[in-house]
Amino acid sequence: MFRTNLLFVLFAAPSLAAAHDTWLQTNTQLVRVGDAVHIDLMLGNHGNDHRDFKLASKVDPAGGTSVVFAPSGKQYDIFDRLIDLGYAPKEGFHSAKFAIAEPGLYIVAHASDRIVNHGEPARSLKSAKAYFVASPSLDKPNPHNPGFDKPLGHPLEIVPQANPVLPMGPGQAIRVQVLLKGQPLANARVSFIPRGATLAESFDERYERKTDDRGDASFTPTTGNYYLVVVHHVSPDEKGADYVQTNYSATLAVLVPDICPCCGE
Repeated sequence: MFRTNLLFVLFAAPSLAAAHDTWLQTNTQLVRVGDAVHIDLMLGNHGNDHRDFKLASKVDPAGGTSVVFAPSGKQYDIFDRLIDLGYAPKEGFHSAKFAIAEPGLYIVAHASDRIVNHGEPARSLKSAKAYFVASPSLDKPNPHNPGFDKPLGHPLEIVPQANPVLPMGPGQAIRVQVLLKGQPLANARVSFIPRGATLAESFDERYERKTDDRGDASFTPTTGNYYLVVVHHVSPDEKGADYVQTNYSATLAVLVPDICPCCGE
């Protein structure tokens, strides 16, 4: 059972209209204790043939909650802190300022459960995550920050298998496991989308991998950038009285610095 205090967002099946994927990103992956981090809630086309890092519309955050998990385990609902940074209803994105009180690894989680209709009604289960680390010193951050590999219990979830914050830089692999209802999902297509790039319509060997029997996939960036890890799963057999199939989607945003802040390489 996934947690009720996670935010849930929109997804449409490949047989319907183009999928709008939601993601979270922070302005920095490393923040000093006592400072603040800005958390952005974004909506773009990453499913189907629209596989890029461009904004397509704007998430309505009123459909649930948005939560920050602190290193101590304390949870912060930041829904009331989200500010609309767009002029028009479907332009821009929402952003929240979050002040840091303790050192360690933080998780920002966002997820939704809705019925959507783009020609046919479908149940949409969606999750998004981002990570950042708070340190007393930015010069010598502690590279040991446990908790990154703990599943949150999303219906479809991307779980890092290597710390996505520290150490991180070009040449450091982004390793993830894909879980469907808590179990490894094999042969799933995982996209590692760099900001500024557009993936090919078919399987793009530059930026895409298939999960193995353990649900694992890995990608090694060669340059610093934001990378959006995306996975989808469609279950035509999961029907309900008011929907014809169930669609799952999960994203994980990773900010890769050009130089690793803890090793200087």
